[in-house]
Amino acid sequence: MKHNISKLQRAISFALASSATIGMYSTNAMAAEDGGEKAKDIEKIAVVGSRAAPRSVGDSPVPIDIIGGEELSKTGNNDMLEMLKGSVPSLNVHQNPISDAASLIRPANLRGLPSDSTLVLLNGKRRHRASVIAFLGGGINDGAQGPDISVIPGIAMKQVEVLRDGAAAQYGSDAIAGVINFVLKDNSEGGSFSVKHGEYYEGDGAQTTYEGNVGLPFTDQGFANLSFQYKNSDATSRSVQRPDAAKFASQGVPVADPAQIWGAPEIKDDVTLFGNVGLDLDNDTQFYMFGNYSERDVKGGFYYRNPQTRPGVYSNDDGATLLVGDLDGVGTGITCPVVNLDGGPLADNPAYQLIAADTELGRNCFAFNEMLPGGFTPQFGGNITDTSLTMGVKGEFKSGFFAGGYYDLSGSVGRNEARFLIYNTLNASMGPDTPRDFSPGKYIQLEKNFNFDVSKGYDFDLAYDVNVAGGLEWHEETFEVLSGDESSFKVGDLYTQGFSIGSNGFPGFKPSDAGEYTRRNYAAYLDIETPFTEEFLMGWALRFEDYDTFGSTTNYKVTAQFQATDTLALRGSVSTGFRAPTVGQANVSNVQTNLSSGVLVDSALLPPTNPISVQLGGKELQPEESQSYTMGAVYQNDGFFFTVDYYNIQVEDRISQSDKIELSPADKAALKAAGVPNVDGLAQVSFFTNDFDTTTQGVDVVANYSMDMLGGYGTFALAYNWNDTKVDKFSAITGEFKVKRLEEDLPNHRATLTWSQQWDKVSGFIRANYFGEYQGVHVDYDATAKTADAAVTLDAEITYFLTDEISLTAGAQNLFDQEAEKLDFAGDGLVNNQWGGKYYETSPMGINGGFYYVKATYTF
Repeated sequence: MKHNISKLQRAISFALASSATIGMYSTNAMAAEDGGEKAKDIEKIAVVGSRAAPRSVGDSPVPIDIIGGEELSKTGNNDMLEMLKGSVPSLNVHQNPISDAASLIRPANLRGLPSDSTLVLLNGKRRHRASVIAFLGGGINDGAQGPDISVIPGIAMKQVEVLRDGAAAQYGSDAIAGVINFVLKDNSEGGSFSVKHGEYYEGDGAQTTYEGNVGLPFTDQGFANLSFQYKNSDATSRSVQRPDAAKFASQGVPVADPAQIWGAPEIKDDVTLFGNVGLDLDNDTQFYMFGNYSERDVKGGFYYRNPQTRPGVYSNDDGATLLVGDLDGVGTGITCPVVNLDGGPLADNPAYQLIAADTELGRNCFAFNEMLPGGFTPQFGGNITDTSLTMGVKGEFKSGFFAGGYYDLSGSVGRNEARFLIYNTLNASMGPDTPRDFSPGKYIQLEKNFNFDVSKGYDFDLAYDVNVAGGLEWHEETFEVLSGDESSFKVGDLYTQGFSIGSNGFPGFKPSDAGEYTRRNYAAYLDIETPFTEEFLMGWALRFEDYDTFGSTTNYKVTAQFQATDTLALRGSVSTGFRAPTVGQANVSNVQTNLSSGVLVDSALLPPTNPISVQLGGKELQPEESQSYTMGAVYQNDGFFFTVDYYNIQVEDRISQSDKIELSPADKAALKAAGVPNVDGLAQVSFFTNDFDTTTQGVDVVANYSMDMLGGYGTFALAYNWNDTKVDKFSAITGEFKVKRLEEDLPNHRATLTWSQQWDKVSGFIRANYFGEYQGVHVDYDATAKTADAAVTLDAEITYFLTDEISLTAGAQNLFDQEAEKLDFAGDGLVNNQWGGKYYETSPMGINGGFYYVKATYTF
């Protein structure tokens, strides 16, 4: 059997794939499509979850979902996060409009835990995490730093395996919620090319995607499977005009309508290249190599800057007086008048007319209203580059103690770079000389891994051989901060007069902020599977890891499966786990603009060991620790497949961003003494901390049934998840609203019901998606929160096979344009559209509405 492997080459090659394997959650394929012919009863084999030989998901002692490559293509969206979201109900993904860096790389949540609590593998090897830390992660993901799953294209996939069970004892840090293993195609011939175009019913968000895959022989003994994807996505807007902007427009002030955009970001020149190479060196040895090069440009919305109240730019006393800069210096030469603001048209204000006039006084006295009379709305974005390469050799021991056993020796390197960009903003301290676009700096995440794994079966007179596996791993993680262009952090001459420094909304990283932070760890593991009888299997795993920062940790896992009858099996597991704090979380610092109680303020994120953080309760980060167990049953008989699994995950010392702490005058004095610039413009400070414990429990139900029907072949698939999280303990630096967000933002109930049908020339599916009640939250403000209603959306697709090689597809997501929950709150002087939104951005189905698409595919 040839092993799945893949290769990275930089920007000169390599692409994705097509596969006939399909099926969602089942031991049998739902209905594979290959030139219009149907395939039945394809056993679904998983590699993840066991160190023994791959086994069918029905025989696994832990719950595993397998989503075939063809199933992944059955969606209008080409973002892997959205593909998985439609197939795995325990996976939730928010769209995160106006969410700082979380808009660039969206975090995903498996089983209600943050994105960095799920381990991501590519062909069974650890995938590097993204450089972006979700500073504004919508509550549950605040401070999370998980891998960038969106760079993985569906056309490159043979299948995706989702292990819904804690697996840190098997695979190491991050596997508290589970493991997602992306398995690349390994065909040595054939391929496909497709073009897809779609847009939202509202006429925006147009997406065009070109993708292809080709399998080639690599000598007579191997394969080279290459894939590519190129796409562009326009921005969307689900916004209304802000009342303050509308007021200025009524006074004749030029203001964009809408002034502030809530919607999906613009994504341009999104290119992904994947390669997977395998070569049999001899009958018992295989070489493999795989990797990727991916790059994209992202530009999203940000908050509107009111031209009479924005601190540090227009006014420092909440709109009582205009902030006016004396360009020749206070107390030198001409004295600038005080401009009192009364809410009326500024152009009619006599004092403002003096500074706006082309006179000696007017040329010396400056207000940003002269340059930007209607305020401004920055656009935040970046360039994201992701590369990886894994190489290895595996084979069979021919002699010695391990004769008859197998080994796998590999090394990998992964790098993710985020170059931040902010447009249509300013450095207020530079006055009229400010640029409008800035490059505030970069984050780079670099990871290296070396693994050596061995396994061998031993005869202990049990039902069959006991499989014993062990291995060693060395891992190095580096987080690097690079400074931005000088104007993005420059302290201009007007700083002493109350004007803020740095690119407004996202100040640049100063050279003193730049740095490289590295951590190394090594691990050793032992994994044993004991088949006591033909019907009863148990597994045992033990893993020791040592980090050069916080020390060592040891974790275990015990699994069991009992085949009660020919059709019914019982299964369960007990395990401990951990998640090491990332190097970025331990060292990053940043200034961000966010809403606090509905008011736009600047807040500083500091390392937890910074003296100011320590003064406010910060401590050196420690690993999260977990205890979890699952129990379930599998029933399969005559085309019917059914599983039900209960899980319980207790996590202690969860890492998250602290509540934003209001700065007292004493705190500000301490910050100034520590050399932090622009302190007077800061309202809050936060830091990463181990500040709460949680218990997450839930039930997963999966059911498939396939049969001949309506002159063709049909499959019905049901997947349901109930998930509930309770915060058991939290510290004083975690506010109660954040606790409420952790417990209530995600729906407790999610389900999908899919009917797939195939004939000789036509295939199609209809999928109903159920989203239970959830907490609707707007601008991270507790006064806006409400319990949002459950909703059902419908997806549908039909494919016509014009010839054996050419197929045409049309489909729609959210076919009947089910709206997200509309903003509905009152009190505390709030107005529903005060910040220009239409919908609660925590909507689990997104806020953009219905989406239709067409696709043409050529298969060879």
